[in-house]
Amino acid sequence: MHASNLLSSTKRIGTGLSFIIFPLVFVFAFSVHPGLLHPHFLGPSELILRAHGASGLLHFGHALVTIDTALLVVVALHFMRLLDQTAVAWAGFLGGALAVLGSLALAADKGALCLTMSALTELSGTEFMNMMPGLLAMFSKQGWMVMIWGILFLPIGFGILALALLKSKALSTWQSLLFLVGVLLIGTPDGVEIVNLAASILLTIAFVPYGIQLIRTPSQAS
Repeated sequence: MHASNLLSSTKRIGTGLSFIIFPLVFVFAFSVHPGLLHPHFLGPSELILRAHGASGLLHFGHALVTIDTALLVVVALHFMRLLDQTAVAWAGFLGGALAVLGSLALAADKGALCLTMSALTELSGTEFMNMMPGLLAMFSKQGWMVMIWGILFLPIGFGILALALLKSKALSTWQSLLFLVGVLLIGTPDGVEIVNLAASILLTIAFVPYGIQLIRTPSQAS
């Protein structure tokens, strides 16, 4: 019995920490993007040049987001369980499944298109420009890189979960609304990270208190 209670407490605390940490990582990652206060949409070549000339802080932020995707899966699965006994259980299942797929695609996106760029920072300008055709093929999502478009499942899946939580009242109305607005804005395309940052702040406001509540109140995780 003691071992079972310890395991249950560990899961509950881990889930609560996921709700606290994941939005804070997003806030940090989006806040270190260059040109934050001068938003404009970026094409593949502009993204490549920005990533190549970026500081180590940006690459560090991308590395954190890659790891953070594991916490997104924890959050999605928690909401699926929370909705299991409600009238919108199927919506919870669908939203959770799409959110998990989107989280995996986000990890692939950051690994393939962001972390790889950190390996090229020591190349000379000529060496880097010689690699541009290959990099453009990657950032244009040619070949199997098209699978990265699965990242769209992330806002769709979490959006479904937010609507299900709002309808079932399984989460406070104000938290569900902030959740919904946040996930709808979080997928704003590259170059307009000020919007992504605002969305991350909304998610932080909604989820940090919830995570603290999970840690303090065992019954919330049941």
